[in-house]
Amino acid sequence: MDELSIKIKIADREYPMKVKRHEEERVRAAGKLINEKLKSYREQFGLDDKQDLLAMTAFDCLVEKLAAEETNQGVDQTVLDKVGHLNQLVSQAIA
Repeated sequence: MDELSIKIKIADREYPMKVKRHEEERVRAAGKLINEKLKSYREQFGLDDKQDLLAMTAFDCLVEKLAAEETNQGVDQTVLDKVGHLNQLVSQAIA
């Protein structure tokens, strides 16, 4: 298999994991972003409790994911509408 054994450090704790070689960069970037969000919340709210920081980070990430999904659904519908319109134009042109 094309898997790597790596360690990702989140909130001062290391997590060993196996990832596909082509996903390594994304996994490491995700770990880095989580730690940056933890640091931001720690500084912004003066919190030191890791569970609170992790919960806030998880919540923030899910809100961002849901917003991105809503945007993608809008884009998908726009694309479908335009493809339908193009199909209609092509059908009219060849009729």
